[in-house]
Amino acid sequence: MEHLPHVTTASWFTEAADAAAKEQGAGNLLRVVLIVMVLGSVLMAWFLLRGYKRDD
Repeated sequence: MEHLPHVTTASWFTEAADAAAKEQGAGNLLRVVLIVMVLGSVLMAWFLLRGYKRDD
């Protein structure tokens, strides 16, 4: 039985981004990155700001 070499997350992400750029162009990859950044920012803001809610 043949074992696959250990693939790190960084190398997997780099290979996936390279394949997406070759197949679809950089526009779609950039669009996905921007959407993830916006959603992550909203989630982080909600997480940080929920601690300031007062139940007075």
